Amino acid sequence: MNPKFLAPLLLLALVSATAGAADFGADYPYPVPLGLPAPQVPADNPITDGKVALGKVLFFDKRLSRDATISCSSCHDPAKGWTDQSPVSTGIRGQKGTRSAPSVLNAAYMETQFWDGRAASLEDQAKGPIENPLEMGFNHAELVARLSAIQGYKPLFKAAWGDDSVSIDRIAASIASFERTVLTGNSPYDRWVAGDHNAMSQAAQAGYQLFIDKDRANCIGCHSGPNFSDSKFHNTGIGADEPGRMAVTHNPKDMGAFKTPTLRNLKSTGPYMHDGSRKTLIEAIDLYDDGGIKNPNLDEKIKPLKLTEIEEAALGYFLQALNGDPVNITAPPMPQ
Repeated sequence: MNPKFLAPLLLLALVSATAGAADFGADYPYPVPLGLPAPQVPADNPITDGKVALGKVLFFDKRLSRDATISCSSCHDPAKGWTDQSPVSTGIRGQKGTRSAPSVLNAAYMETQFWDGRAASLEDQAKGPIENPLEMGFNHAELVARLSAIQGYKPLFKAAWGDDSVSIDRIAASIASFERTVLTGNSPYDRWVAGDHNAMSQAAQAGYQLFIDKDRANCIGCHSGPNFSDSKFHNTGIGADEPGRMAVTHNPKDMGAFKTPTLRNLKSTGPYMHDGSRKTLIEAIDLYDDGGIKNPNLDEKIKPLKLTEIEEAALGYFLQALNGDPVNITAPPMPQ
């Protein structure tokens, strides 16, 4: 590999190896796609086959919503890049939300969950949509009662937890365990980094150079690490009048700041941005080329780039080279 590529690649590896290491413990027992480190698993929720199997069923079960019409997979559809490919999601009774559903793909690598980071873990995140009146519109206690009455769930909970007792914490922990297995890698970029010099086109390699060049596109300033996200929050000007991260920190400087999404498998996860306002990758690139949308809290890293059409196209080719293996999972039979 050309030596000029090595320094940024080593930086990406270092960031991924050290982020959050002090907060997590248990081992990850499953194969990991090329280009990714093993996900860090909370010590208080070690991942097991039983939990993953139960979490998979729960993820697809529409009975987790009040009227049994919406499941986790309704907004995070494996056939649609584990999102719903809509600007905003639709909940029970056809109600529209206010955010685009983030993909579950590689969510295991995010330090916090939701666009504003209000959930500290996948376990915390799994509880939120159940009680959100615009999403599943249910109640945790009522959900526990409903699932406890379904005989087919008893052996699944026993296999996962040692007994058949149902609780919201067990429900959330099982869903989180399943979601930690939804990983995508082995993209042309990953194969190129691994030594396959023909895995990425020359155009994509030119785009990569722009991506990491701090004096040009500087995409790596926010889209760092093997998941191409720093898990931090930035104001691009889209949604500048929304609370964003400020809803969590109560710091006015965080007004309009939203979490950096992964750039992996973008071919399947559009439209883009937290409100789905950018339908295509070129529209998203244009936003950054223009220097975002001016507002008092615009992130200091975002400046006009003045890229040429050829440079924008090269960035697009590199982003396409981050499309890895799809994770195709079909809904399992529902317990009765």
